[in-house]
Amino acid sequence: MTHTRTAWAVLLLAGAAFALLAWWLVPWDPVPGGRPEPVDPEDYFTPEHIARAESFSTWVRTWSLGSLGVSLLVACVVGFTSLGRRLVARLPGPWWAQVVLVVAVLEVLGRTITLPFAVLVRRRVLEEGLSTQSWLGFARDLAVREGLAVVVTSVGLLTLMLCARRFPRRWPAVAGGVLGLLVLLGSFVYPLLVEPLFNDFEPLEAGALRTGVLELADAEGVGVDEVLVADASRRTTTLNAYVSGFGGTRRVVLYDTLVRDLPQDQALSVVAHELAHAQHDDVLVGSLLGAVGVAAAVGLAGVLLRRHDVRRAGTVPLVLALLAVGTVLAAPLQNGISRTVETRADVEALRATGDPEGFVELQRRLAVRSLSDPDVTTVYGWWLTTHPGPLSRIALGRTFE
Repeated sequence: MTHTRTAWAVLLLAGAAFALLAWWLVPWDPVPGGRPEPVDPEDYFTPEHIARAESFSTWVRTWSLGSLGVSLLVACVVGFTSLGRRLVARLPGPWWAQVVLVVAVLEVLGRTITLPFAVLVRRRVLEEGLSTQSWLGFARDLAVREGLAVVVTSVGLLTLMLCARRFPRRWPAVAGGVLGLLVLLGSFVYPLLVEPLFNDFEPLEAGALRTGVLELADAEGVGVDEVLVADASRRTTTLNAYVSGFGGTRRVVLYDTLVRDLPQDQALSVVAHELAHAQHDDVLVGSLLGAVGVAAAVGLAGVLLRRHDVRRAGTVPLVLALLAVGTVLAAPLQNGISRTVETRADVEALRATGDPEGFVELQRRLAVRSLSDPDVTTVYGWWLTTHPGPLSRIALGRTFE
């Protein structure tokens, strides 16, 4: 059996597994009676805010899409021409060192070329008062993210190539399984290894909010030892919260801006949303889908690279180009699942708190604070947004009144 046949088998089996898991675990109909139509923005936002949010979103979207387009162009030019192979040939060291070096070179190249777009976005964010971070802090975070990207990408490619060297005919199956396990491991350790690189965390102080959080957790049947507060105010003025990790590393995190600036009823609505994620193990579900999706991607790579020797470092630019294109093409499915899961968490929060008015006001305030585009029912929103838009979330809250 050639590796191409194995690759086809992995692609079909992992693809089928992804479809079955998505059908079983994703709440495709999270809203009783169906999702309501978005509300009219003028009923909840002033004309001044709508104009300001639309202007901000238009420019940020333009620059973000420009950055994405340029980065894709660079990846494809380097990967789909002889330029990438010539670059690798000039790098010193054994094959594994060349892999790490070419990943680092291409990552830095891509970031350098797209840096003007990031600077333009940040300047607009600063003008709108959405950030409190210095330019030095911005540069530091950018460098840390690039370093993480190099490490994660290098580990993935070295794993793939080691499997190809050790199992010439079965490498798509072996690499697909190993990389899938690494996705699960990465999600598990993310709160412990990655989040502390960007924020400090403290337990939510004793008081009415903490008491309300623990009562909500008990009502939703979620075991919560501590709710953590991140020092997000040293970067942003926006309000947010999230759940990360699973099992022994699961944590519910609130931004300190949210704890400080929201009334308790609205803060508890946010917490109820995050507890719903924990109740349904949404991080674990997403990690499982990601693991199976990676296995399917390895199978597809094996099919597409059947005429290339993946054991050699010279193939790395091509693999990275395929990865870049595949990530963009897979975004609608990935983000569509995310929006559905977020909608279920909203429904569960409304049920847990029994406070639709607080939920509606929360969504309005979140949109105003972050200058969210009121209307995300566009191709851009369908392709690249992970959460429902504020008009849809307000409409959802209205159905519970």
